[in-house]
Amino acid sequence: MKCLVIGSGGQLGRALQARAPAGAEVIAPAEADCDLTNAAHMKRWIEDAGPDIIFNAAAYTNVDGAERDAAAAKLVNATSVGRIAEAAARTGTRLIHVSTDFVFDGEANRPYVSDDPPNPLSVYGRTKLDGERAIAAAGADALIVRTAWVYAEQGRNFVLTMLRLMSERDEIKVVADQFGTPTYVGDLADCLWRLAPHGDAGIYHFTNEGSGSWYDFAVAIQEEAVAVEILKKAAAVLPIAARDYPTPAARPRFSVLDKSKTRAVLGGNGRHWRGALREMLARLASAG
Repeated sequence: MKCLVIGSGGQLGRALQARAPAGAEVIAPAEADCDLTNAAHMKRWIEDAGPDIIFNAAAYTNVDGAERDAAAAKLVNATSVGRIAEAAARTGTRLIHVSTDFVFDGEANRPYVSDDPPNPLSVYGRTKLDGERAIAAAGADALIVRTAWVYAEQGRNFVLTMLRLMSERDEIKVVADQFGTPTYVGDLADCLWRLAPHGDAGIYHFTNEGSGSWYDFAVAIQEEAVAVEILKKAAAVLPIAARDYPTPAARPRFSVLDKSKTRAVLGGNGRHWRGALREMLARLASAG
């Protein structure tokens, strides 16, 4: 099974390479050699290299930055995704594409299922939804997996930001009235690899289990980081309302994803987000 990873340098791209199963031939070109905004590059890697599966792990994920540069977000999250899907359809290549909980407005009072009507609040959410629709229009053999609140041992993410702030400050304030599910990138990569061989198409959801607020997430980060001595002291973590921390992009109040459709394919439940966080921080501590 020959697999092409687009976005190989990002946190998900790296995890897909690290967790590739035995027998998978992984092609992971550098961004300079596989610019998803460059049609010629896409032709080279999809049509000429001839992978069996494409993992699109690339995205414009700067949620607030997308409000300032909507054109860049649209190019990466929608236009380029459509080109990839069209090339996949021409070559009969299976496409695994990662999307986001931000396609929903957060007004639900229960976890979102995959066929709930989307209503994104931000440029980021709208461009990711446009990418999903471009895949559908291309008619490719495509599986779209929505996820949320992804973090890893490297890159730019909430966990690493919190660790830095907690080491620098005596007090931090974190939004307590927006709810979702933290997702460890390694568990997401494992899910994608397990879904890839199945003949299923359409939209699926994957996160770790459970849910919490950004405040809950921050408190857990500090507790687990102190336990493994990444942090030498505890800062005061104070809950605040989203209205007291205005950002350029609106964020959903509640974006927990229902994963029953994914569980039906893979069987069983995944890890609770707190257990995944604990393992990731222990690994970070042992490496450091």
